[in-house]
Amino acid sequence: MKRMFAPATLTLAALTLVAVSVAVPMMPAAAQADQSDLSRVNAYIRAVTTMTADFAQTDRNGQTLTGQLTIKQPGKIRFQYQKGVPLLIVGDGKALTMIDYEVRQVQRWPIGNSPLGALIDPSKDLSKFGKVIQTGDPTVLSVQARDPKRPEYGTITMIFKRDAGSPAGLQLYGWVALDSQNNRTAVKLSNQRYGVPVADSAFRWTDPRPKGRASGG
Repeated sequence: MKRMFAPATLTLAALTLVAVSVAVPMMPAAAQADQSDLSRVNAYIRAVTTMTADFAQTDRNGQTLTGQLTIKQPGKIRFQYQKGVPLLIVGDGKALTMIDYEVRQVQRWPIGNSPLGALIDPSKDLSKFGKVIQTGDPTVLSVQARDPKRPEYGTITMIFKRDAGSPAGLQLYGWVALDSQNNRTAVKLSNQRYGVPVADSAFRWTDPRPKGRASGG
């Protein structure tokens, strides 16, 4: 089976929505508005205790996989791919693990080393490493997060729709992740549900490696 993405980046070919941003001189009022938006995104991440959603993941070649996303703060995330795709990605609060059941491989790395850390770590302060990307659409908020001291950790651009009925007035629409080798993957979400019961067992996994190897779930 042809692999869809580079495992070390956990994702994703850029959404057109954020690819057309234009750099403009930042005026004081605009800077204040951006800080307000960054604070709003921080509030959203801290307000989302649990979330489930359907996702469509598109790679740099335009190929798409679908599945279900589950998030439980802090740091727990699960990408359950569509039937027939022998991949699973799980974050247990400390590390992200990608399990390939077809070739019986397991790869694991700290959540903080992944672009997704900005999305699933409520302790992070986006005002220190995030910036607002202008989209030209007042109903859409796009925020790029990147640690300038750790470029190898990659970049994530989160896209939100302003929605008064959602946590902190924002609905997570999707994101684009870019690693240090310029591997891009885009994720688009739908059917978002917040505050749903999610058991910790959702973030466990079955180790496909032969017995005697280290078990991770």
